[in-house]
Amino acid sequence: MTLKWFTSRTVRQATSMCRHVRKLLRHQRDLLAPRAIVEVEQALHDMESQLARDADRAALLAQMESLDKTTRKWIKPYPNAAWRENIEVLLVALAIAMGVRTFFLQPFKIPTGSMQPTLYGVTHENLLDKPDSKIPTGLQRIKEWFQGVSYVRLVAKTDGRVEAITQPFPPAILRIFQRVKIGGKWHVIWFPPDYGAPPGGTLEARAGLTRDQVYRKGDEVIRLKVQSGDHLFVDRLTYNFRPPRRGEIIVFETHGITRLPPEQQATFYIKRLVGLSGETLRLEQDYILKGAPVQTFRGVELVDAPVGHLVVDGRHLGGSTPHFENVYSFNSPPRGAQVLEYEEDSYFGHAMIGELAPGSSFTVGTNRLFVLGDNTMNSLDGRSWGDLPKEQVIGKSFFVYWPLTKRFGVGSSY
Repeated sequence: MTLKWFTSRTVRQATSMCRHVRKLLRHQRDLLAPRAIVEVEQALHDMESQLARDADRAALLAQMESLDKTTRKWIKPYPNAAWRENIEVLLVALAIAMGVRTFFLQPFKIPTGSMQPTLYGVTHENLLDKPDSKIPTGLQRIKEWFQGVSYVRLVAKTDGRVEAITQPFPPAILRIFQRVKIGGKWHVIWFPPDYGAPPGGTLEARAGLTRDQVYRKGDEVIRLKVQSGDHLFVDRLTYNFRPPRRGEIIVFETHGITRLPPEQQATFYIKRLVGLSGETLRLEQDYILKGAPVQTFRGVELVDAPVGHLVVDGRHLGGSTPHFENVYSFNSPPRGAQVLEYEEDSYFGHAMIGELAPGSSFTVGTNRLFVLGDNTMNSLDGRSWGDLPKEQVIGKSFFVYWPLTKRFGVGSSY
């Protein structure tokens, strides 16, 4: 019968029919009379016997008709049977999806740019600063959509000032609309993109829009290009069988990190693991990084920060260290600090600030880990809040599935 199942549509239909009738019988066994149970089981036995001896098509069709009549006679019909079947399939699919998410692969969205250029958070370009730029249409617009690019354009319908800006609704998954009130009139932005994590991840911050700005009717209020952050799957299975390894990109909960601000202790971060339990870390100054965007760290503006390689228990990490090939891809300097010119979307090792400031070292606590972001001049990481409990780790970066850029796939997760 196994071979015939592949070659005969009738055999497949008969097998499916038997399976369906048996399910109905199980569901209603406590409601049916003994005679009904016996007759349905006999009809099923006859059908399965025909299948077992490879009966011809005519015999199978006759037996299927007999099974159908018996089922209709004794099995109680369900109201809205089609709806029940569809809902059952949906619930099973949801249960499987939740199981996969909980134990195997969990979707994760990069919230910030702290791991650039390995993994990207949401970025933007304010096209109001480029009056000659055009928003693409047609096939080019579709192509850019697959690359994670969205455009937001808003033209004032009346004279007046910006009075209110709502958040996208609904606030998660598929955002349908967002509203901006100008001169007493609401303006609607349909299907707004994800702007990223606050405070920089808002329409106001991305578009340079502030309340009380005054516009005239026909003025272009917003002309914004938004590049989606990377969406990836987190491998939740591997760390059940082995501990995290240095250099892996890990995702962890922040509620166990007491030195983080309270508003950031209920989320997930993604960073590169650099220090393991009991290790002593320090940074070796290799360069002075010039021309980098000015960053503020603990209230101090960082200009021309010293950057360099990590030293773990006296061992100097370099470009040959697994998972650090890109992080330390710049050339090794001669002894003494050299000047390194900042270039966007490049690696520079790690800036010497906070816990790893010049002359400082940090010893990772027992059953704790130390992480750093690849975007060393724009990363809130272990240099600021120290180490984190090992049990807060939920998994490691596995596969970038959206958008379809050069980072798509497994390779960008290391």
